[in-house]
Amino acid sequence: MTANSVVQIGLYVLVLLVLAKPLGEYMARVYDNSPLWLTSLFTPIENKLYQICAVNPKQDMRWTEYAAALLWFNLFGGLVIFALQLGQAQLPLNPQQLSNVSSDSAFNTAISFVSNTNWQGYSGETTMSYLTQMLGLSVQNFVSAATGMAVLVAMIRGFQRVQVQGIGNFWQDLTRGTLYILLPFSFVFALFLVGQGVVQTFKPYWQVPVIEQVNNTASATQTIAVGPAASQIAIKQLGTNGGGFFNANSAHPFENPTPLSNFLEMLALLLIPAALCHTFGALIGDRRQGWAILTAMTLVFLLLLPTVYLEQSGNPNLAALGVDQTPSALQSGGNMEGKETRFGITNSTIWAVATTAASNGSVNAMHDSFTPLAGMIPLWLIQLGEVIFGGVGSGLYGMLIFALISVFVAGLMIGRTPEYLGKKIEAFEMQMASIIILIPAFLILGGTALAVLIDAGKSSVSNPGAHGFSEILYAFSSASGNNGSAFAGLGANTPFYNIALGFCMLIGRFGIIVPVLAIAGSLALKKSVPVTSGTLATHTPIFVMLLIGTIILVGALTFVPALALGPVVEHIIMTTTTGVAS
Repeated sequence: MTANSVVQIGLYVLVLLVLAKPLGEYMARVYDNSPLWLTSLFTPIENKLYQICAVNPKQDMRWTEYAAALLWFNLFGGLVIFALQLGQAQLPLNPQQLSNVSSDSAFNTAISFVSNTNWQGYSGETTMSYLTQMLGLSVQNFVSAATGMAVLVAMIRGFQRVQVQGIGNFWQDLTRGTLYILLPFSFVFALFLVGQGVVQTFKPYWQVPVIEQVNNTASATQTIAVGPAASQIAIKQLGTNGGGFFNANSAHPFENPTPLSNFLEMLALLLIPAALCHTFGALIGDRRQGWAILTAMTLVFLLLLPTVYLEQSGNPNLAALGVDQTPSALQSGGNMEGKETRFGITNSTIWAVATTAASNGSVNAMHDSFTPLAGMIPLWLIQLGEVIFGGVGSGLYGMLIFALISVFVAGLMIGRTPEYLGKKIEAFEMQMASIIILIPAFLILGGTALAVLIDAGKSSVSNPGAHGFSEILYAFSSASGNNGSAFAGLGANTPFYNIALGFCMLIGRFGIIVPVLAIAGSLALKKSVPVTSGTLATHTPIFVMLLIGTIILVGALTFVPALALGPVVEHIIMTTTTGVAS
């Protein structure tokens, strides 16, 4: 890697870690109902919402009640988005008079935004009206992110509480996460983005004259899509939702216009997930535990950032054709295919690793154009469960599941009942953890196998061979892992992919949440176990290494065979056919 790349990576990680601590402490105060500087402003609004919805925020819910409230709320949100898409042609705020969305695409999109995936098989500026974008998609960006954080807080209460049945109140957790965290930070971020040049308007698309004549007609015009983008971009990044207001996503100059906007949007990808580690430590009363989790996440993230080197090394086939790939002082050289020259290889690759480490999925470059091994890194990060920072809430509760597995394995090795944060980890917790690990693996590998076996799956592949297999594998990984990014060479807006990926997103989200809440309920019922000389310390470097090893081992054993059929084979072909145009 060039010195410039090393400096940019170092600056990014440094700023992320510095900002994570104060934000994490603030969020701990939000969920602990401690006084805040926003209390006087938002408490009347919060109480009014409870009154309107006939909710008693002091009612403690069992895990089954918490899960039921969560599922019903998200079902309602999905139905609203589905209805908006099917009827947008008859609804207001549609200046371009866009038609109604097809039922299979509307089904896919509704599940996508409810599940915090934001997979988009459509072009936003030619498919969705302003009303659908704002009332449907943007609103769901807030509440789906708040749902993930609520599940995390419920799990933390499982460790906090002793021999009680309640794990909190879903409606209060949802409301406070939205009102005190996501809304104010997104509002400020959106204002900044507008200042950088991100569009925010309800006016119709612009008609501008073209500079060059078309067919000798001087009056030819071009349509430039605009809309209320800044407000959606802010929450799509902070809420690790992903997606994009425009089809080009964060490579579009109206979504990401400047190097500064690029850096801060990239920072927003991981900011709340990193900060939640500090929230976790503060709420359980042992900040060392939060630091241990954050350290494990950061180390794996840094180990995968040399993806920049893979892209800067370029494609030997292009070099053989005389394409200049020589690094210079300012330009990194290498594989610039599918990347914005405004951002270059380093910023594009950091974004790719960050967006798949988080459950985000927004992109500022096309992952489909990465070199095979560089494209494999984002793919594998998704397959690990997106626990390396991960989505807001979902990344940390996924990491805590791996922590339970790690202490269980350690307990087996020394013949002692495993404990984590004062709670014994027994058969029920391991059964639920096994379900959480197996669901994504089944969806990813089973869905990919089905797609390569039937014509409906193969007909959408534009690159037959190893790369086409990678495109299908990436699609099912992204959907099942609730990421939303894609190897865009796959034409996924078909009835087969809309329905298959829709079910993967649905089960990949809520099939994980329910057993996580079951674990939270089980832990809350347990008594606290005192620390003894035989207790495994879970804040030490040894445990951090054990946790990282468990994550990588599970990911390697599950997905390496599939990765070998796709990116690895493609890399071998690329490096052994140098000089042959492909």
